[in-house]
This record gives sequence, structure tokens and C-alpha cells, in this order.
Amino acid sequence: QVQLVESGGGLVQAGGSLRLSCAASGLMFSSYPMGWFRQAPGKEREFVARLSRNGDSTYYKESVKGRFTISRDSAKNSVYLQMNSLKPEDTAVYFCVVLEVLRVEESYARDVNYWGRGTQVTVSS
Repeated sequence: QVQLVESGGGLVQAGGSLRLSCAASGLMFSSYPMGWFRQAPGKEREFVARLSRNGDSTYYKESVKGRFTISRDSAKNSVYLQMNSLKPEDTAVYFCVVLEVLRVEESYARDVNYWGRGTQVTVSS
């Protein structure tokens, strides 16, 4: 049974930083590309960042480029999202995902095999 458990969310002031972690179990972690999606209140779930199986290829939503960094540690079966220079519009529930396919550019919800339960990120102005 695949489980994805996110942590690291919270309340932060604009300009601050947070590091999200996702611990994966029940799968061959190094065999799958991983990613992060988010969903703000009243909005659809959207792609944030994705990472290839070996970590050599990343892709980011345009609005987070240069501020967010996705990474993975296969020894710990974990994926991370370092978020710097946070803005109020980054407020959302952030979901860790296992991707079935790796596109050249952004990923879509239909590409996701498994979803975590999410962690809330709130950025105050």
C-alpha cells in the first residue's frame, strides 16, 4: 500500500521560507518521478514542481521558478520542496505526488498515480 505523508507546512509571513517534506512508503521510490501540486481555496488543483527518477531533471510552475526548489533523497525515500520568498498567493494545501509519466514540461493531475493527504501552507501579508 503506497503512502505519502507530507509535513512542514505552517503559517509564515510574506518573504519567509518553508521546507515541505514527503515520506514515501510501499513503492520502489527510485523508480518513479515525483512532484508537488497545490490547491488554493476555491481553485482547482495545480502543478507546482516535478522531479525525475534520478533527480537530474526538474520543472517548475512559472510563478515559483527561482523561489522553489524540489529535491529527493532516495536513501530516505523522501522528496522535498524548499520554498523561499513566499507570497500570499502561495497559500494553499500542498500535495506530494507519485507520477506515472514524466513530461518534458509540466505535469497534469491525470499523470498522478498517488496523492498524499496534503499539508497547509498559509502566507500572511
